[in-house]
Order: sequence, then structure tokens, then C-alpha cells
Amino acid sequence: MFAEASLSIWGWGGLGVVLFLITFGPFAIFYLAFYILCFIGGGFVVLLLFGKINSEKHLERCEHSYLPPTQMAIPKVSEEMKSESKPIKIDRRLTGSSIIDDPLQQVIQFALRDYIQYWYYTLSDDETFLLEIRQTVQNALVEFSTRSKEVDWQPYFTTRLVDDFATHLRVFRKAQERLNERDDPKQRDAPDELLDSFFEAEVEMERKICRDVVCTSRKDEEGYLRDLCEVMLYLLLPPGDFHNKNMRYFLREVLARGVLLPLINQLSDPDYINQFIIWMIRDSSCNYEAFLNILKLTDKAAELEAVKDKVLEELQYLRSLDTGGDDINFIKNQINSLLFVKKVCETRIQRLQSGKEVDTLKLAANFGKLCVIPLEHILVHNIALQFFMDYMQPMGGQAILFFWLTVEGYRVTAQQQLEVLQSSQRDGKKQSSQTTKGLLRAAALGVYDQYLSDKASPRVEVDEASVTRLAQKLNKEDPTPEIFDEIQKKVYDMMLRDERFYPSFKQHPLYVRMLAELDMLKEPSYMGSDHGDGESFNGSPTGSINLSLDDLSSGSVDESAQLHAFISDTGVCNDHGKTYALYTLTVIRKNSDGSEDIWKTYRRYSDFHDFHMRITEQFESLAPILKLPGKKTFNNMDREFLEKRKKDLNAYLQLLLNPEMVKACPMLIPYIYDFLENKAYSKGKGDFARKMDTFVNPLRSSMRNVSNAVKSLPDSLAEGVSKVSADMGRMSEKLGQDIKQSIFKVPPLMAKSDIDPEHCRVSAQLDDNVDDNIPLRVMLLLMDEVFDLKERNQWLRRNIKNLLQQLIKATYGDTINRKIVDHVDYMTSPEQVSDYVKRFRDSYWPNGILAETPPRRDKSLRMRTRVAAKTTLLGIMPDELKHIIGAETTRKGILRVFDMFQHQPLNRRLACVFLEGFLETLFPQYRFPELFVKLHSRSPRVLRYSQKLRSLHKR
Repeated sequence: MFAEASLSIWGWGGLGVVLFLITFGPFAIFYLAFYILCFIGGGFVVLLLFGKINSEKHLERCEHSYLPPTQMAIPKVSEEMKSESKPIKIDRRLTGSSIIDDPLQQVIQFALRDYIQYWYYTLSDDETFLLEIRQTVQNALVEFSTRSKEVDWQPYFTTRLVDDFATHLRVFRKAQERLNERDDPKQRDAPDELLDSFFEAEVEMERKICRDVVCTSRKDEEGYLRDLCEVMLYLLLPPGDFHNKNMRYFLREVLARGVLLPLINQLSDPDYINQFIIWMIRDSSCNYEAFLNILKLTDKAAELEAVKDKVLEELQYLRSLDTGGDDINFIKNQINSLLFVKKVCETRIQRLQSGKEVDTLKLAANFGKLCVIPLEHILVHNIALQFFMDYMQPMGGQAILFFWLTVEGYRVTAQQQLEVLQSSQRDGKKQSSQTTKGLLRAAALGVYDQYLSDKASPRVEVDEASVTRLAQKLNKEDPTPEIFDEIQKKVYDMMLRDERFYPSFKQHPLYVRMLAELDMLKEPSYMGSDHGDGESFNGSPTGSINLSLDDLSSGSVDESAQLHAFISDTGVCNDHGKTYALYTLTVIRKNSDGSEDIWKTYRRYSDFHDFHMRITEQFESLAPILKLPGKKTFNNMDREFLEKRKKDLNAYLQLLLNPEMVKACPMLIPYIYDFLENKAYSKGKGDFARKMDTFVNPLRSSMRNVSNAVKSLPDSLAEGVSKVSADMGRMSEKLGQDIKQSIFKVPPLMAKSDIDPEHCRVSAQLDDNVDDNIPLRVMLLLMDEVFDLKERNQWLRRNIKNLLQQLIKATYGDTINRKIVDHVDYMTSPEQVSDYVKRFRDSYWPNGILAETPPRRDKSLRMRTRVAAKTTLLGIMPDELKHIIGAETTRKGILRVFDMFQHQPLNRRLACVFLEGFLETLFPQYRFPELFVKLHSRSPRVLRYSQKLRSLHKR
């Protein structure tokens, strides 16, 4: 039964399906499923509509109930904040000085506008956040201003800042020295090798600090600046603002990446520094001599190519001009000068590209055409004496040279003491002549025992008869300043004539180096004759035509006419950037027929100098009579100085035109007429000859420099005679030992005997117990680093130091320290600070608009800027400084400073050092030095150096 029922069910079911498919078709099953889904969906829609209507009715009933409705959280909080908000009152006072606050407020406003408002207003229109930011920044500035007023900035600017710069220069010099010791030229010229050497030298000096990571990695630099800014915010912000992390991080990023990082990027850019150097010395005239020197000394072919391209451009422009008359001569002179510069550039480029760079000193020595400086001038010139000392040591002649110098010191001392004795006797003061003579006898015996006695070591070898006569004079007669003259003259003749000494010295490379330091070395590549058509190493094409004496004498010169001339006016001219004084000469000639001729002509001081050299060479008898006023480098355009020189030159002219003078030297008349004629004066001497005269003549007429040095040395014979009475017998020995030390490279006296001067900061050489004139002493140490004076022997180095002090005092007087302090006070005055803020504002926001980042200048323009900056630096060096430390040393020092600024990572390091010194000075009560050690000790070089020290200690 069950089986039949099941079969019937399946049968009827199958029949129903077949009938359904036949009736509705094969897709009926899909329609059925669709109908079912629509039925279910419609049911859900009805339920939703029914629920919504019932919910709305329920809510309406709830609104009219006695319970208040519950509000949403965010609208409630917003409404409460609006009810509690009060207008923020901002005090615009920042520093207490309105002249500073006004531009500073503008800077804040511009910064908020361009760095915050432009994106904040896309998020919200609420001004509260901006006001809070402004209030926080002003609070920080008020705190910064308060701390700045409590700090004495004079030690920072006069000591710390100079010390940081000098120490940076010392590390750079050591890095250069290490590179120069390498044999591979490619390694010496590679910038990466210089950076490695620099930071290796830095870690050796600082020991626990190396800034290589910060200066070479952008990521590490940003992290370093963030750390510093966070510390500064902690010290300057109120605790509530600082603990607000969002506010703190926001301000930290703005300061680090929006202010400090762009500032360091700009200040470390070599091209910007070069432009700044030119701008700083913009009042100085362009020195054509320095420009040619730079072209001849540069080792960068790109600089020469850039200058050459500019010269060709200028030549093309000048040749396109269609002018006539007087202008054509001016244009021709310009073209000749440019062609000369082009030739210099091409020759130098050819040398550099060929790889056959020749040392100028060796080149000059091989040509053999060297200036001959007499021995008497070498012995009294500081620079020349140093090279002669260095030569005499290996030749075995140091004993006779020391004897000659010691005798010079004795003579000066004896003359000084006898003059003091005579002056005291004239004034009626009581001073025992026996005491003075006893002191001089002790000093003379000291010289004798040290150099001439049988116990002397080394002993000066002269004939025994002279030594015996000297010994008898010392025993029987009172010593005089001239007591050693006989033996000193024989020693001088020995140095002059012995082939081992002065004759061989003139053929030695040290002699060539000496000429280079004296700026008397000619360069054969550009050398012609000394008169007119040639070019010396430092010369320039003058384009002038020299007139011969025969042409002049064949003209119409009335020798019976009376000639009068005087300077009627003085002015300052600027010709192609070169500033010089010009004197207007009014000349009156009374002819034999009673008529008068009056004309005016114009002369420079160099014309007077050249004329004086010509006539004193032709008429040697005039040299003792005619005295030309001396040259001056400092303040030589000052009105008061020009008036004084005008008066002196008038006196010179009146003496020259005196009838008795003309009658005594009738052949002098053509020279006078040539000089006073109304035309351009044709110099008879070249630049080199005038330099030689400038070097030699002051030595002939002034007191010897050795004498001046002896007077100023602390442990010298001079001070011993005047101040010490008990140890007179050892005074000459003191001086002798002092001079003996000069032959060795003795380091300068230091405050702490265990400090290696090459592995410490520059200021470590100052004695902590002596605080007199610290700024001046630090600046002298800076000059020591710039010009590397430690390479000089100790006696000469102290002599240079004394001369530098005299040079500074001659310029600024005895109040140099006070002037430095006054200048620092002026730099930090409210007026100057206001000017700094205004310059910053105008630089970043010219006309109130954020300045766009300027495009990088093309390479040619940057190279020409390098040349201009070097020329400017070399051109401002006074001649007095070159005469003291040497022209070659001056050039090397200036170019070393310039080269230091051409490496951006090193400039970033210097900026970091200045910033760290500034923070240490501003917050002296906090342990910033320890913080900097922690920040910079992460350098791998510090770790390697520490491991090296530990390994050395274990040994």
C-alpha cells in the first residue's frame, strides 16, 4: 500500500510539473522564485512604513511629556564652549622698546599668515586657535627678551665668537695639512677626503664631540634641530603651553623646519657667503693688482673660464661702439686691459689643463733674475731675518748671527740708558752714574762670556788680537755703546763675504721664498722691462707712453725763467673702483721778458714718489736734503690727513724750486719741467721698482727693527737694564738664549703647560689669571690662526706680535679694548636690534609678501662671484700688515679663510657651533655643554676615537 501511495504521489507530482512546464513554459520556475521574493520584500516594506509612523507618533507624545529631552553630546559641548568663551586680550609689548616691538609684531603677523592661516582657514573659521598661537609665541619672545637683557654679551662677541671661528679655522688648517701630506693628487683635491680629514681633526680636538652626522645628513640635522627647539620651548614657554603636546610639536616643527633649517641652508651656501663678503666690503675700491694676483694663483679652471667669457663679452661690446675724439683713446685703453686679462686667463688655464703646474718660486729661481737685497737690510728686516736665520742654522753660522743681533740689542740698551742718565742729570735728578755704568759693564761682560770667551759654546771665531783688545777695554775702561763695534764689523764682513753665508743664501730657495714674502718676486711669464711696456708680477698695463729726456730737453725750455708751484686743492677720485687722492698743482712761470704763464696740472702721490726716486737716483746729493712725506695705508683718504700731506708736499715743492737748489743742480730743470707740465705724468719707474724703494728706504732712515723688538721683549736685555738690578750679569745671556730659541719652532707660551696647542681650542692658550685686554689678545690669536704665525720662530713671532699691537694702537690708539666693548654695545643697542629685525622682515617678506625661493644662479656667475670675493678680501689687506708678516703669508692666510667657506658641510658645522655658543651664553645656568655632548656623541667617529684611546691606555 505504502509503495502504491508513494508511486501515486510521484506520478501526480511529475504530471503536475509536466503540465506546469507545458502551460507556462521552461522559464516558469524563475518567475515563481521572483514572485516569492517580491512578496517577501513587500512585506518588509509595509512593516517599515508602519513602524516609522508609529515611532513618529510616539516621539510627538514624548515631547509633550513632563521629562526634558536628552541632547546629543557634541552640540552640548559646543554650546557650553561658546557660552564660556571670552575675547583674548593680547599685550603687544614684547621687549619693552617700541622701535623693536613694532617690526617684530609685523614679523609674527606675516609668519602666522603665510605658515598657519593659509591651511587653518580650510578647516575652521574660529579665530581662537590663531590667537592662542600668537599669545604663546609672544610669551616665548618676552621670556627670550628678558633673558637677553640679563646676559653680558661683550664676552661672547669678543671672546667666544672669535674663539669658535678661530678654532674652526685651526681644524680646517690641520685637515689641509693632512691632505697635503698624501702622495696621490686626486685624494688631495677630493672634497670628500677634505671632509673626512676635517671631522677626524675635530674629534681629536673635541674628544667627545663630532658634528659630522649633523652636517652631512639631512635627516640627522632635522632631528638635531628638533631636539634643540624642544629644549628652547621648555625654557621659554609657560608649563601649561609646553605640556600641551599638540602645541609643543606644532611650534617645534615650525621653528626647526620653518625657521632654523632654511636659515642654516642660506648661511651655509658658499655662493651666498661670497656675495655677503662683497656686500660687506662694498665701500672698498676694487684693486686691479689683487685681481691679477687672484687670476694667477687660482687653481680652479672654472673661475678662469667664467672671467674669460665675461672679458670676451665686454670686448665684443667695446668693439661695437662707434665713437671718436677723446673717447676712442679711453676705449682703446680698456680693450688693451681686457686683452691682457684674457691672456692671463688663457695662460693659466693652459697650465692647469696640461697638468704642468709650475711653482712660481721655482720658476723665478730657475730664471735667475732675482732682486738683490743687501745683507745690511736683511739683518734689520723682520721677515728677511727669519729666512736668513733658517738658512744659517744648517750652515753653522747661527753663532755669529746671534752675536750680531745680541750686540745690536746691547747697543740700543746702552744708548737708552745713557740718554736716561744724561736727561736725569740735566733735570737735576739724582741718579748714580756708577750704577748705570756698572750695569752696562755687567751686560757687556755677559755678551763677552757667552760668545767670545774660551768657555763660550759655540764660540765666535774672530782674530784673537781683537778679542784681547776687547777684554782689556772691558777691564780698564767704562763700557760704551760702541765697545763691540770692531768685532761686530768683522762678523758682518764674515757673513757678507764667506761663500757659505750671504753669497750662497742668494742662490738658495729660502732667498726666493723671502722675496715672495716681501712681494719682490717677478713672474717671468708676464715680465718685460721695468719701464713702461713690461708687466711685473703685481703690475697692470698702464697704456701710457714714456717720454725720453732727450725729447724733453730738445723742447722749448727757458732755463732763465723762474718757476713757482704749489698745491692749491686736494680731492678724492674714484677711477674704475680704485680710490685715490688727487692734488691740483698751480704752476707759475715768470719769463725773462716779464710775462707770466700760469697753468694747472694734476698729480697723485705715486707721481710724487716716482719723481722723487728718479731725481734722487740721478742726483745722489739731493737724497739727504729732499724728504718726501711717507706713505700711509690706514685712513689715507681722511680729510685731516690729506691736508697734512698737502702741507708737507708744498714744503717739498718749495725746497725743490728754491733758486739755490736749481743753481746747484742745473740738470735738474728738465726733470722739474717734465713733472710740472700740464699733461699726464709718465712714470719713469715700474711698480716693482717703487715696491723695492718702499722696502729699502724706510730701513735706511728709521731705527732698526731689531732695536725696537729688543725694547719690547718681556725678557729682553732692555727691560732687564731698566727694571732689574740684581741679575744684570745674566741679561745678555737672557737675550742670547731668547734669540737662540728662534732657530727652533718653539710653541707659544700657554696658560697650561700640558695642553698641546694643536689639539685644543684657541682660547685655551689664554691665561685664566690674566684678564687684561682679553678681546685684543683673542683677536691676535685669531690672526695667529689665519696667517699660521706659529710656524715662525719664537723670537720673530713675539716681534711680530709686538708690531701688530703697535699697528692696532696706531690705528685705534690705546683704547682698543674700550672701542671693542663700545662697538659690541652699539651692535646690541635697541636701534641696531630694530634694524636687524627690519632687515630680516624685508628679506623674507619684501613689500609684505613672502619671498620666493630664488633660483640657483648659473655656474659661470657663481665662479665670477668667487673671483670677486677673493679679490675684495685680498685688496683690503693693508700694506703695513704685508710688511710685518710677509706678502706671501698674507695671501695664503686670506685664501685659506676663503677656501674654508667654500664647503657647505663645514659652513653648517660653523653655524651649529655659533648656535650652541649662543645658547650656552643665553642660558648659562643650564647644562647645555652636557646636552651637546649627548647629541653629538652618537657619531661613529666619536665611538672609534674612544675605542682608540682605551686601547692606548691599556698599553
